[in-house]
Amino acid sequence: MRGKHHYLIALGSNRRHHRFGRPRDVVEAALIALVEKGIHVSRVSPIVLTAPIGPSLRRYANAAALIETDLGPHKLLRLFKKLERKFGRRPGGQRWTSRVIDLDIVLWSGGSYAAADLTIPHRLFRERDFVLTPALAVAPDWRDPISGLTVRQLTARLTAPRPLSR
Repeated sequence: MRGKHHYLIALGSNRRHHRFGRPRDVVEAALIALVEKGIHVSRVSPIVLTAPIGPSLRRYANAAALIETDLGPHKLLRLFKKLERKFGRRPGGQRWTSRVIDLDIVLWSGGSYAAADLTIPHRLFRERDFVLTPALAVAPDWRDPISGLTVRQLTARLTAPRPLSR
């Protein structure tokens, strides 16, 4: 897999960092760290504050970005894990707890990808408003290779008002 790859990534934080400060500042610092590692960040969504999923009580700062890199999916995943550790995130532990930074690959220009430790598109992104809303700001016309729907269409489906059950 040589050449430039384009990725839609999701970033999230809901824990202060001793050096960077508030979660929104942590997200911005993570973007800067990506650039320092040679990743070209072409577009960044506004940072939105969202309610947590699961046991965490703290609100999340979430964003999406379009990036370009020579790194294939697994090398990018390794870079993300390394940066998460550098920011103080520890592997393991309870799912959906508070975290200093979370970096996820949502979509990539190569379409679908599946391995034991990485699936692209991200398995749950179609169900997550905190991913789709920021993604809509940077990649509204990017198509999900599984459903064939654009980010705009997926967001509309997820956020459409539904009638109350009787």
